[in-house]
Amino acid sequence: MGDLREYRSGSDPRTLRDALGCFATGVTVVTCLDAAGEPVGLTANSFTSVSLDPPLLLVCVAKRAATAAPLGQADHFAVNVLQTEQQPASITFSTRVEDRFGQTPWSLGEHGVPVLLDSLSVFECARHSVFDGGDHFILVGEVKKATFDPGLDPLLYFRGSYRRLHFD
Repeated sequence: MGDLREYRSGSDPRTLRDALGCFATGVTVVTCLDAAGEPVGLTANSFTSVSLDPPLLLVCVAKRAATAAPLGQADHFAVNVLQTEQQPASITFSTRVEDRFGQTPWSLGEHGVPVLLDSLSVFECARHSVFDGGDHFILVGEVKKATFDPGLDPLLYFRGSYRRLHFD
């Protein structure tokens, strides 16, 4: 038997975080324009499809994030699913770098939101709803446009490290 670790209510929150880290995820950067028309965004890995009819997805945003307010208020936003070569973008958008977009190639998408170039996939969304989720809020978007490149491999995150798929 391995080194089984356990979290129970009231335990060290690091143990819960480590347990959650056992779920391998893709990595996204969520983007929008703020009230002044400037691009803002952050790295998020809590992302999932909600519904195909209507086409809905969700992403969880930390309320303490500097870009939380614009993302929660924007009429439109994009979820950029990152590919293996975009690890630098993931790091840039997860730190307090001032000019995140100056270091990452992007353009305005069809729905007026910043889209990171060369992403594995991009979902341009209209805000559908926002829900409270503890120290995060749950941003639900209606997909208005989705693009993807089937020739790229996803950037993955597992147990606190970036990973790649390994095919036999």
